[in-house]
Amino acid sequence: MIEGIVVKAYSGYYYVQDGDAQWICRLRGKFRYDKQKVLVGDRVRLKPAEKNTGVVYEVLNRRNELLRPPVANVDQGVITFAVAHPEPNLSLLDRFLVLAESSGVKPVICLNKADLLGEQEPEWLDLYRRIGYGVFYTSTKYNTGLDELRAELRGKISVFAGPSGVGKSSLLNSIKPGLKLKTGEISEKLKRGRHTTRHVELLPINGGLVVDTPGFSNLNLPEIPAAELMHYFPELAKFQGKCRFTSCTHNMEPQCAIKKAVDLGEIDAGRYNNYLQFLNELTERERRY
Repeated sequence: MIEGIVVKAYSGYYYVQDGDAQWICRLRGKFRYDKQKVLVGDRVRLKPAEKNTGVVYEVLNRRNELLRPPVANVDQGVITFAVAHPEPNLSLLDRFLVLAESSGVKPVICLNKADLLGEQEPEWLDLYRRIGYGVFYTSTKYNTGLDELRAELRGKISVFAGPSGVGKSSLLNSIKPGLKLKTGEISEKLKRGRHTTRHVELLPINGGLVVDTPGFSNLNLPEIPAAELMHYFPELAKFQGKCRFTSCTHNMEPQCAIKKAVDLGEIDAGRYNNYLQFLNELTERERRY
């Protein structure tokens, strides 16, 4: 048996990297019977066949798994937004952050198209930095921040995720010339980007592996209990156990430490409102099921 990592899944074939060799594999029949999924990022054992083909026999234990994009064993998520064109959607950014943290993936924020930035950085970006998130500025036009981002990718499996049109594929093309990933333009009618990435693939960049994912303008919350949501808002989690009621959802309850912190300006009201919106979504989901 040979052990390798699935770097691409396409049309029923799984491309498994083993050092410098790549194997084009089918799945053993038991995967269909057991309805077991094999994801990009999975470490697998395969049995070689003719030339560079093989059969995947076993999937090794996963450290984590993302549903969108469907990828396993991710170290960090590079959540990419643009300074403008399209304008940042902070509710969508918070969804990405909750998704990453609930999956055990370290999130970092990449603000692309920094050439469109004015003299002062956006106040919201400083807020996320103070919360504790790593932040990068990048610009493919002026090569701003590319060396710092390359260094962050070294030795890790990273997912680039974000809305369409923020320049994820262009950014990866600049970090590693020769990738020739397809890029798209902003729709003048819709004011958002067109989808350019069609499938999930691990790309070797600077001693690490990177996933360029399809962009999207909406994102479902992960399958987590509503009561756990506050743990994925770091500034809220600091107040755990300080409310009057141990079962406090930090919404309508009296003597809530988090609501008091919002009133005092210790917690950003916009982030808190996003928390309430997500809490309502998760609560409604639990009621349905």
